[in-house]
Amino acid sequence: MMTTPELSCDVLIIGSGAAGLSLALRLAEKHKVIVLSKGPVSEGSTFYAQGGIAAVFDETDSIASHVEDTLIAGAGICDRHAVEFVASNARTCVQWLIDQGVLFDTHVQPNGKESYHLTREGGHSHRRILHAADATGKEVETTLVSRAQNHPNIQVLERSNAVDLIISDKMGLPGPRRVVGAWIWNRNKEWVETCHAKSVVLATGGASKVYQYTTNPDISSGDGIAMAWRAGCRVANLEFNQFHPTALYHPQARNFLLTEALRGEGAYLKRPDGSRFYAGR
Repeated sequence: MMTTPELSCDVLIIGSGAAGLSLALRLAEKHKVIVLSKGPVSEGSTFYAQGGIAAVFDETDSIASHVEDTLIAGAGICDRHAVEFVASNARTCVQWLIDQGVLFDTHVQPNGKESYHLTREGGHSHRRILHAADATGKEVETTLVSRAQNHPNIQVLERSNAVDLIISDKMGLPGPRRVVGAWIWNRNKEWVETCHAKSVVLATGGASKVYQYTTNPDISSGDGIAMAWRAGCRVANLEFNQFHPTALYHPQARNFLLTEALRGEGAYLKRPDGSRFYAGR
């Protein structure tokens, strides 16, 4: 009888985008980490992000302005504490990416000083978008993937789907109910593996691929949300799905997004008759 292959680690991170890999690199300083990638390691939403990352680097800008812009764009439904936390820590997080080797575009100012090239995107009152040409996500993802794959405490498993979380009481383990690992469908070997972990992190992204028209990659199917719900976690705000508002449409090809920086730099959306669509926004 064939036995189920078993893996073990301190922390199992399900998801290999910027969130999952950033956490893996942080935790790997002290812990053994396994990162699951549903497809090829770069095949997540991070890789396809174009525009850039918002952070206050310009001396004429401020965190307060960044917060206010975000609250206005959120139409009154943002969690102000969360917005303030993200805006306040954005520059530190971007600097961490730079320290990992991410190369953002720079330019030479009139005074001869080199600085990061900042652009604008929708809803921002200042230039605060750091970018790597129009493939920022690709630059971030490939850099983090390289760092993770070369770290002795990180094991990246590609084409490995988390099937479900392993719950302690279902395994007959004593103590409070907790997640102790996950069952994994190894698509390379076509078998199920059991991964035991002291801690499990869901960094699986969203579920917007369930819609017919979307620029999300095929892997954005909500697996992590479903696993969390089955494990007993509370889920909320599932009606909020992110859609990129501009894409290139072709009847015989897959849609792909057109960067938000187009509108931030002054591009307009127009109907076939030339009239403005969503004028004033």
